[in-house]
Amino acid sequence: MSSNQPGVQARPAPHARPELILDIERVLDVAARQAIRAEFRFDPEAPLVVSVELVVEGGPRVLWRIGRDLLQQGLYSVSGLGDVQMWPTHSEDRATARLRLASRDMAALFELPVPPLEEWLEHTYELVPAGRELAEIDWEVATADLLQGP
Repeated sequence: MSSNQPGVQARPAPHARPELILDIERVLDVAARQAIRAEFRFDPEAPLVVSVELVVEGGPRVLWRIGRDLLQQGLYSVSGLGDVQMWPTHSEDRATARLRLASRDMAALFELPVPPLEEWLEHTYELVPAGRELAEIDWEVATADLLQGP
């Protein structure tokens, strides 16, 4: 998978764990934005979630685990409740989506380019199709583990 867009890197990860690195923006107010690097990772062993690590140059790394379906739906319509919400926005020159992340009394709003994220998510659905995320679980073992307790 590749992209001709600046600030976008897609590289194959070992063991079919796709990764996407995007330069995104944190929306601080109408006229102020902060450049952020977002590293999206998908593990077919845990296909319901996408790990998103947000990196500010010279600052901390913040890891969020976001539902894969929430990200997919958020490219086209309002998605999510509570701490994670996403919705599409369309500026004159490009398709973008807004991602709002909240924790306790803090919240951050990010703007993401849709085309590379859309392509990357499509690839994750090729690896583990929608509706097949739980197909590989051995329910007898999982149930036994739950019943045994700690």
